[in-house]
Amino acid sequence: MIIRSMNNQKEFPEGTTVRNCLQGLDAFPRGTLAALSGGIVCELNDPLRHDCTLQPLTLEHEEGRRIYERSLRFVMLLALRHLFPYQQVRIEYSVGYGVFVRLPGLDLHRQDIVRLENEMRRIVELDLVFTRKQWSREDAIHYFEEERQPDKVELLRRRPVPTITMYSIDGMWEYFYGAMTVSTGYVPVFTLFELRGGFVLQLPAGKDFDHAAPYIYRPKHLEVFSQSAHWCEVLGVTNVSDVSYMIEHGSLRNFIRVNEALHEAAIDDIARKIHEQNKHIVLVAGPSASGKTTSAARLAVHLQMYGHPSRRISMDDFFINRDDLPVQLDGTRDFETIEALDIQLLSDTLTGLLNGEEVFMPGYDFESGEKEYLTPPTSLLPGEIIILEGIHGLNPAVLDRLPSDEIYRIFASALTVLNLDDHNRIRTTDVRLLRRIVRDKQFRSYDPEETLSLWPSVRRGEEKYIFAYQENADSMLNTALHYELPVLKLFAYDMLKEVPSDSPNYLLARRLIKALNYLPDMDPALLDEIPPLSLLREFIGGCTFDED
Repeated sequence: MIIRSMNNQKEFPEGTTVRNCLQGLDAFPRGTLAALSGGIVCELNDPLRHDCTLQPLTLEHEEGRRIYERSLRFVMLLALRHLFPYQQVRIEYSVGYGVFVRLPGLDLHRQDIVRLENEMRRIVELDLVFTRKQWSREDAIHYFEEERQPDKVELLRRRPVPTITMYSIDGMWEYFYGAMTVSTGYVPVFTLFELRGGFVLQLPAGKDFDHAAPYIYRPKHLEVFSQSAHWCEVLGVTNVSDVSYMIEHGSLRNFIRVNEALHEAAIDDIARKIHEQNKHIVLVAGPSASGKTTSAARLAVHLQMYGHPSRRISMDDFFINRDDLPVQLDGTRDFETIEALDIQLLSDTLTGLLNGEEVFMPGYDFESGEKEYLTPPTSLLPGEIIILEGIHGLNPAVLDRLPSDEIYRIFASALTVLNLDDHNRIRTTDVRLLRRIVRDKQFRSYDPEETLSLWPSVRRGEEKYIFAYQENADSMLNTALHYELPVLKLFAYDMLKEVPSDSPNYLLARRLIKALNYLPDMDPALLDEIPPLSLLREFIGGCTFDED
């Protein structure tokens, strides 16, 4: 069989492992964890039977990071089993380059975390091999019943598949949702940090394979996750199987209502603070598909309740002309950088409005890629508050040009704490990507492939220009809705299945499909329960703000 890499090809005997092929092709860079072939992740010990092209996966690749984290989580779970047998472990959400882990009902102390880290390092040094086997679904359910893991039992009972891929180290079996490394020795770099009754399992960052990323304490970010966890308690849902139960027993309608009421209360709390602090400019920032637009519109309604009319302005209207946009390494125009905005025009326009002047408001034609002025000059009404919405709303390049005592800053982001099960979280970035896929198809006529192709660039821009400034916010608004994933599945699932296997986006599409497979099928009639002002309407349609 002929195996190819980016710069080489060679003939190998049928059955040669992925690792041996990569090494024979001189395509086994330091830190290789697995390989990609035609949109499929191959583990290093997998035997190859056909001609193919292999791309090594390291921590520099998103899928490589997921493999590393998945394998390291298994090491951690084995260490916890040794130290705290049958203790429930919940891996909840990302914290920078790590994940937050909690042991419900058990107060961890610093010495416990030191013991855990030492035990993990001992397991890594033993270089224990990850064993992979196919189990029948019934056998897997029985095993997890014996292991006192009802979360996995409930999830697997609802999975209509005959077999389950199980992994083992040192006699402990686990069910993960993707490929693993060869052995525990492949994940030697990590550290643990004590945090709020649990701890953070910190991974390496970027190209630095030798050091765990430094932990950056972000108290406001953590606070909004705590709020989301509280919402879960109020709603009685922590895992996908809880949502499935509600759908099966006809209680999803009430679940939607309570979830929306919690959102409404959070927005009203922010509006009340703006009123009490007598602010005149509200900046609503956040990453792609975080629901900034609807959040700004709903905030305007609540401000009206407190006697404040408002003027909503989008930063997108202040883009420079497309031909003047910075060019990225791949030759595409960079809409994510702060340099894509005409900051001087934005500052002059807002300053003029605050000074009571009439100003010309620009618009941006995305089809022509040019700025345009189509409306007569305008000024603020007495007491009117400016609500400025855009991804760069918390960037000092914007803030430093405005009167700081008149500004209220909001960071909106979808921070879900709904898990597949206790040991496998649903990533917030995947939820936002699903939102964007649905919205782009509904309102921008973009096929999923176009959205998937842009996503890596969007993510790079977020890390560089958005998340770095989130702690500048006066309030953080969590836009996650715990019922939204079954809704997004209704719209996104069939679209994602249309991505062909030879597409460079096939891996990402398959990963989203696999996650959606664990979600219940929802009756489309339940869409009627979603309010017309719901944040989710920004993505699936039916938002009556569009009729203003």
